[in-house]
Amino acid sequence: MPEGRDHGGGLDAAVAVYGGVRAEWLDLSTGINPVPYPVGKISADAWTALPDSGAMDRLLAAARRFWAVPEHLDIVAANGASALIAAIPHVWTGQRVAIPGPTYNEHRAAFEANGWTVNEDAPDVRVMVHPNNPDGRVWTAQDLVGPCVVDESFCDVCPDASLLGVQSDQITLKSFGKFWGLAGARLGFAICTPEIAMRLRDQLGPWAVAGPTLEIGTRALEDVAWAEATRDRLAEGAKRLDELVGWELVGGTDLFRTYEVPDAAAMQDKLARGHVWSRIFPYSKTWIRLGLPAPDRWDQLKAALG
Repeated sequence: MPEGRDHGGGLDAAVAVYGGVRAEWLDLSTGINPVPYPVGKISADAWTALPDSGAMDRLLAAARRFWAVPEHLDIVAANGASALIAAIPHVWTGQRVAIPGPTYNEHRAAFEANGWTVNEDAPDVRVMVHPNNPDGRVWTAQDLVGPCVVDESFCDVCPDASLLGVQSDQITLKSFGKFWGLAGARLGFAICTPEIAMRLRDQLGPWAVAGPTLEIGTRALEDVAWAEATRDRLAEGAKRLDELVGWELVGGTDLFRTYEVPDAAAMQDKLARGHVWSRIFPYSKTWIRLGLPAPDRWDQLKAALG
């Protein structure tokens, strides 16, 4: 399977090994909502004009309302949370970063690429993925000591657990693609002090979000009823998945579940022969992670499980 950083996806490589065509495959290797927000009609200007400040202002206002962001904090929107993760090491001075693992590996890659050392002893900055990917661990306010990044990419399924604004020297990350199921829109947010926000914007440059994404993001963040109904549906799906596979649950969120099996690679192979793609990890021979199937694809997973 694909080499490089450890991620979900890579479906093209799976198709090359196991056959079939992409449309036949059920990709459960990512934690993306399988029922995406209905995009609707996008204005012609969004495609043809440079993104304007008014559209960005509307997006940020919708984000402030949706996440109840305190007035003293600023919000930076970017081309996905990954763009913000790459920029964050530039906004702080220091040499050591603590990133409790196992967890999402882009944080470590970004800091190391900028000369930082991952070191749990007396770190200058901490990174907490909350809830954690892949085991669903949640952190508490007491865990946030000193400058820190709190990656809440999966927290929209459990908003009451958010640690947004717990302390001043904190960057809280939000990902649009996962909960709203529109990963291709590439939209992420950093919520932080105005001083840190200014440094992030300097790193990102102008037009950090595409025009169509500005419209889609604003529309989705304003649709609170859709978000509430989606949380209920995802919770039901997570419970159904646990019951269907019958494996020991390590943890996860309502967007993905991580299980303990005797041989994760063998189970991934078995599922792949039924054209179901899953996620396994280089640091565990027994952990396998599944996202939720779309409503009309549960039978395919059941058949692949045998």
